[in-house]
Amino acid sequence: MRHDSANSPMPRDLSRRGLLRAALALPLAAPALRPAIAANGARIALIHLNDFHSKHEGVAEGGSVCRADRPCAGGAARLAGAIREARAAALAEGRAPFLLDAGDQFMGSLYYTFHRGLAEAAVQRAVGTMAMALGNHEFDNGPENLARYAAAVPFPLLSANLDTRAEPLLRDRVTAFSVLESGGVRIGVVGLTTPDTATSSSPGRNLRFTDPLEAADRAAFALRRQGVGTVVVLSHLGLPADQRLAAEVGGIDAIIGGHSHLLLANGLAGAVGPSPLMVAGRDREVRIATVACHGRYLGRLDLDLSDDGRVAAHGGAVRPIGADVAEDPSVAAVVAEYAAPLGEMRRRPLGTASGAFPDASCREGECALGNLVAEAALAWVPSAEIAIVNGGGLRASLPAGTLTYGDVLAVLPFGNTLSMLTIRGGALRAALENGLSRLPGLAGRFPQLAGLRLVFDPAAPPGQRLREIATRDGPLDPDRAYRVVTNNFMRGGGDGYAVLRDAALEAYDEGPPLEEVLADHIAARGQVAPVLDGRIARR
Repeated sequence: MRHDSANSPMPRDLSRRGLLRAALALPLAAPALRPAIAANGARIALIHLNDFHSKHEGVAEGGSVCRADRPCAGGAARLAGAIREARAAALAEGRAPFLLDAGDQFMGSLYYTFHRGLAEAAVQRAVGTMAMALGNHEFDNGPENLARYAAAVPFPLLSANLDTRAEPLLRDRVTAFSVLESGGVRIGVVGLTTPDTATSSSPGRNLRFTDPLEAADRAAFALRRQGVGTVVVLSHLGLPADQRLAAEVGGIDAIIGGHSHLLLANGLAGAVGPSPLMVAGRDREVRIATVACHGRYLGRLDLDLSDDGRVAAHGGAVRPIGADVAEDPSVAAVVAEYAAPLGEMRRRPLGTASGAFPDASCREGECALGNLVAEAALAWVPSAEIAIVNGGGLRASLPAGTLTYGDVLAVLPFGNTLSMLTIRGGALRAALENGLSRLPGLAGRFPQLAGLRLVFDPAAPPGQRLREIATRDGPLDPDRAYRVVTNNFMRGGGDGYAVLRDAALEAYDEGPPLEEVLADHIAARGQVAPVLDGRIARR
């Protein structure tokens, strides 16, 4: 197995996170009839996953922590078992297998919080990952942490639209594309990362994210000049952006996508389209495949290639990773090794929940989970009047019943700390307009609140959506200074909240970890109940 790499930074900044509504609105080509394979053509199997998010022990419904009394999907050992079986089946059919990852291995469980990517690297080494696109969450703990992970994996990390020239830690560790070989077959693989990473994560000041379509065009052209006949893009842009990529950039044969957590599959519940999704490209039909998130599915896209490398036929399937999938014992041992220091911390009971706190709506409206976290932050700082947390920082649901510290860590895996600031009402209003600016799409910047009530019009132009806004003392005064509590990510300008950084009259960013704040809040009350009280309302 050989990896040949090249690096080529690309200019301009473009793209928005993919959303389901936008995805289904884009024009699609009807699936073509599958012709017979050319007699001398190669046959390959792209075994693929995306957005694993450190879910080594699997997930229950809603992404919450697995328990004995509820079904659990995924898990690194089961996923590895399915990969082993898919690879063996491909070889038995005379297909060259390629194991590809469309990014976001990081963030989402205590495994990442504690080990900072080394658990993910160990599993990827064990299953034989051949290439991975960098997702936005790979940058959550800065270039230093990503460089440490890069040193621990033997495969190329790909991002054609990431300019690393000013960041010595990553300059030689990330490449635009790579040529992979398996079973005597060579394919070119290009990586793309959502440009939103610049504000939705913590990449540092030296990295620059450029136009992914331009970057893909240049990378595909460079691969063709090297004589590579088949080009696959590992895209962490989201499904709508993948469809635009397929339609507008020539020379791409297939896209393995991630970021939007959507499922493309044939005959499976929750799928938003078939796998592969066919799009009429500039010079060929492009096949798109993506398998939701959290290791709940494994994709296999079979491609029969003509002599010139173009796709002559396709097949394959998406496999749910449920209890029927046998675990790979070697990967189970790897997970157990990394789990050893986590157990006692995770099992500590905190209290009970009288009902579930789902996270599904936290990026578009009021959610009980957002209310709980915001109220916990507000209660921690007696002098604070208002709390704001970003809906995208809430990464899993809280189940009904006994709540443990592990449940809280699943909800708040980023290790963010509490930040306190003083800011005038006019600037605070601007910050909240930023939080509403991406509607009707789902967006991590959507604000969850305590101590504040607002009414907004999602149909109004961005920046003009707030219709009413009031604290517990009355309407927000644009000239008055308010004491606000948030997290250090938002206070530092993350998710577009630059006003919290630039307009703060005073600030303190070294508060306690947010997960400890929520854990203490639950423990102090003994029981918590999901509450929706209309504090965030649409007009």
